[in-house]
Amino acid sequence: MTTILKSSPFMLAVCAEMVFRSLPVLDRLKRITELGFQAEIWDWTKHDIKAIAKSGATFSSMTGYVTGTLADEEGANELLRTARLSIPVAKELNCPRLNLHGTGLDGQGLPVVKSEIVTGAMWLKAYDTLQRIADLAEEEGVTFVLENLNEAVDHPKTPFAKAADTIALVAAVNRPSLKLNLDLYHAQIGEGNLIELCRTALPHIGEIQVADVPGRKEPGTGEINYPAIARALNEMGYRGTIGMEAWPSGDDELALSRFRDAFSL
Repeated sequence: MTTILKSSPFMLAVCAEMVFRSLPVLDRLKRITELGFQAEIWDWTKHDIKAIAKSGATFSSMTGYVTGTLADEEGANELLRTARLSIPVAKELNCPRLNLHGTGLDGQGLPVVKSEIVTGAMWLKAYDTLQRIADLAEEEGVTFVLENLNEAVDHPKTPFAKAADTIALVAAVNRPSLKLNLDLYHAQIGEGNLIELCRTALPHIGEIQVADVPGRKEPGTGEINYPAIARALNEMGYRGTIGMEAWPSGDDELALSRFRDAFSL
């Protein structure tokens, strides 16, 4: 019998905020790197940047702002201000993508500015804000990515939460310096039809993030057929980053192994 060794056509990354949480961050980054993954971080202000820059980890993405929103003038100015502060950090970490949301999120993941409805004026303002972000990114030689979220479970009343919203905004701006962070966990809760969603979003994707539903655990623990999605993405020609932004259901290394298996062909 011939054993076929599988490998992944994608670059695999793991969120350092969500795995090996009994360890200090530097030790988490060491384990992630030893296991062959790139690393992602959230709020850079909570980390010793000089220390993690020397950790040996390869960083895939980080939060690209501290405070601010897309859809009002004061919030937009704050978003641009803190995005500008984030860029030198990304450069120190050699981190290629800076992540954005429709509004800032608090420590529980709830929107700082809640929106019962998103008006036409808010859409126009968000478009203008993202054009300014794209200008900044081009000026600095970096890439910002806009992430979809979900309102039903994790981020109620967040504006521009659906993948359809983020796709519409990024496609309207249509600049290489602004891409999508397509989060399939959030999209499954909000929209479903994930393979066709990937196909629609493909020209605009900067990164894809994954976790299973329900529970936001690693692939293989819930209802999403991630091996089928991996095969479809491969057939579409996607060769970018897949980031696991998930809580391990048990053993951390087993969770990472399941993640790798789901995206190996």
